[in-house]
This record gives sequence, C-alpha cells and structure tokens, in this order.
Amino acid sequence: MKVLIVDDHPLVREGLAAILSMEFSMATVEQAATCDEAVNKIHQLEPDIVLLDLRLDRECGLDVIPKVRKNNSNCKFVVLTSSSDRNDFKRAEDMDVDGYILKDAYPEEILLGMKLISRGRKYYDPGILEIMLQKQDNSPTEELTPREQEVLRELGKGMTNKQIAQNLFITEYTVKKHVSQILAKLGLADRTQAALYANSHKVV
Repeated sequence: MKVLIVDDHPLVREGLAAILSMEFSMATVEQAATCDEAVNKIHQLEPDIVLLDLRLDRECGLDVIPKVRKNNSNCKFVVLTSSSDRNDFKRAEDMDVDGYILKDAYPEEILLGMKLISRGRKYYDPGILEIMLQKQDNSPTEELTPREQEVLRELGKGMTNKQIAQNLFITEYTVKKHVSQILAKLGLADRTQAALYANSHKVV
C-alpha cells in the first residue's frame, strides 16, 4: 500500500507515519506540506490513499482533489482534520471523499478506517456523524421566534397580512417584517411556499 500524508505540521506527519507503520509494515509512506507538493507527489508516487488535512497554512487541502482527479487518478482521499464543523464535512462529502476522520481519534480508529477504505468502503468518524445527526434532529422551525411561529401558523391557514395583524394584534408592517424573516430563515421564496411548508410540517 502506498500512502501520502498531507499536513503542514511535521510532528503530525511523523506521528501518522509511525501509526501506519505499526499496522502496515509493507506500506510506502510519503509526506507533503502544501497543495502543490501534494499534487506533485501524487503524480510521482500514485498512492493508494491520501491522508489530507483540511487546513494547510492558508490553503484548503480539499483543493488538491479536483487538481488530481482531472488527470484520472484513482487514489482514495481521506480527510484527517481537527474540524468537526458540519460545513467542512458537507463540502468534503460533496467532493466524494472516501473518509473523514477527526484528529482526536485513537490510533486504532485511524487504522480501522484505513483498512476499510483500502477495501473499497467509506469511513466517517463516529464523532462527526453524531454532530450531523444532531443537526438533522433539530427542526428548522426551532430557529423561528415564538411570534414568527405564530405568523407561520397563520400563513398556513391562508390568512392575508391584514387578517394576521388582526388575529395577533400587531400592525401589518410588523407582519411583513415577520414574513420576511420566516422566508429567510427557512430558505423559502414566497408566502405560498411558507403556507405549504407550514402544512407539510404540521405547524398549522
């Protein structure tokens, strides 16, 4: 197995190399610290797996992937990062990485992930999966204020701004402000979509 470790911290690279040598005694392990160096090493070495940090000084490690794939490289990419940010994970997932492992993982977890990935499977750190599931469990309507939820409920009933203002004892101007906030927070285009959303999500 040929492995390329891409990280801008020498200590991290050496530590990972030591971990990999514990399990994969026949592995060829190379190192790179920048995106350009990584791309060059991938072309030279043609590794089976690239362990890629997200943040390489001022560069993004993910930028390596499209540069390599346009040359039809078949190597697998595994993000090894300290970032548990869901947006970082989503971007990596959208780029079809083969794994996403957090740097606070135990050595045996990293080795398990590498074994599974080398066999053609994907491996995502249980820590990042837990964060993603927690986010999915939260309803988007929880981001709305109590008053905005009331306005959304009225929209779901097909009420006009004037009717909503009368029912909630607020001005039409205030209703318009609430409707704008609701559309922005829920990513909806207009009040018709808001009404459909309210009914499909049983807000009404």
